[in-house]
Formats: sequence, C-alpha cells, structure tokens
Amino acid sequence: MNDDIPVARRQSTSVEKAQGSAATLRLRLSLGLVVVGLVLLAGWGIDQLPGSQQVADPPVPEEAGQPPLAQSTEQDRRVSVLGHYAYAEAPPESLQVVGHYHGREVRLRQAAAESYLRMSAAAQADGIRLVPISGFRSIAEQEFLFFQVAQSRALRPEERAALSAPPGYSEHHTGYAIDIGDAQFPQWDTQEAFETTPAFRWLEKNAARFGFELSFPRGNPQGVSYEPWHWRFVGDRHSLETFYKR
Repeated sequence: MNDDIPVARRQSTSVEKAQGSAATLRLRLSLGLVVVGLVLLAGWGIDQLPGSQQVADPPVPEEAGQPPLAQSTEQDRRVSVLGHYAYAEAPPESLQVVGHYHGREVRLRQAAAESYLRMSAAAQADGIRLVPISGFRSIAEQEFLFFQVAQSRALRPEERAALSAPPGYSEHHTGYAIDIGDAQFPQWDTQEAFETTPAFRWLEKNAARFGFELSFPRGNPQGVSYEPWHWRFVGDRHSLETFYKR
C-alpha cells in the first residue's frame, strides 16, 4: 500500500470499489434470474401460462378413402354358415306365380317375377323356352332338403352345403332366386350339363338386361358348387342390397 496517498482519499477509493463490486454482483444476479426464468418457461410450455388457451394437437387424418380399421372389420362381418349367407323369408303377399314345375307353383317377388316373365318372353321370341324349376322356398322346405334328402345320401354337412344351403341360408328364401331349365333338355334340369343347353347360352348373353345374374359361377368366393341353373334378380335397390350389402 502507498503510504503517500492521503487517508481520506484511500477510504473514498475503497468505498467506490466496494460499491462497484456490489453493483456488478446485483447485475449478475439479475441476469441469472432472467436465464432461469427463460429455462423454466421453455420447459413448462407457453400454452401452460395462466390465462392462455391450450390448443390440442390436430388429429392425424385417416388415409384417404379408408375407414378406421375397427369400423371396417365390423362392417365386413356377415353371418354365414358353411359358405352360405343368412337370408330372411320373403313375405307371402309379395310373391307372384311365374309358372309351374311338375304341378308345383314357382313363385318370385313381384319385381323379380315381372322381370322374369319379360325375360322368358324375350327368350321365346328367340326360339328358347325357359322353364322355371324352383323359386321361393321357405325355411321349413329348405330344412327338409338339407337334413332329410342330403342325409339320405350319407353326405357330411360341408358336402351337403356344397349342393344345398342350410335352412335360413338359402337365396331361395328371398324370393329373388330362381332355378331355370331348358324345355328342350329336361334331363339336364339342375345339372351342371345345363351349361351345354341353348337356354344357358342365351341367359349368359341376355339375363343381365333383365336384372338377373348367375349366383354361383365356377370358383365363386363362397365355395359353393358351380350351379349354371341358379340365377338371382338384382334389378332393383332392395334385391341388390339383399345380396351385396355387408
């Protein structure tokens, strides 16, 4: 220490240094508090500040045209037994006679009946005589066919189902399905050889014009045996939904 500096001056200098150090300390403390505050705000999130409105993250959009997986799975589920879908019986009052087969009436729902009769007339104009073999069948009738007739042939359930639907699962219950034969070849009624007849070839070319389609072509996804004689009407909204709605 320099003893030549007056005592009062030395004391004043010491006070100034002390005051400067205190000011520097306060500034550093203030800067430190600011930094800590910024860090806390960053970790807390500005949307958590009191009085601020929290905005939810936007939902992830579904892939275009694709419903949620659970919903799609539920919609695609349809009651079936051995490859055949469940169908309700057509109300008796909705049925109309379109012909006879071995003395038995063949009936269809009115819209299908009217369309079948027009189709039959068009075929006859081309020299083809369509024969209505079987139309509407009740669940009771189908039960006899499936359990009595099929069992008499010693067929297992899956073998029977390839030839005839279980009761409650036949398209014939709807009143929209019909088995068709060729009047010139009655020996091929409900036989695969029906596909060789002029009637079948005519149906292949013309049935769609009257709202009819083949129910069980070869390799059909239901695994039902090929039935060239079995056709169904899909020519109005109700019939279309009956067979295609899932």
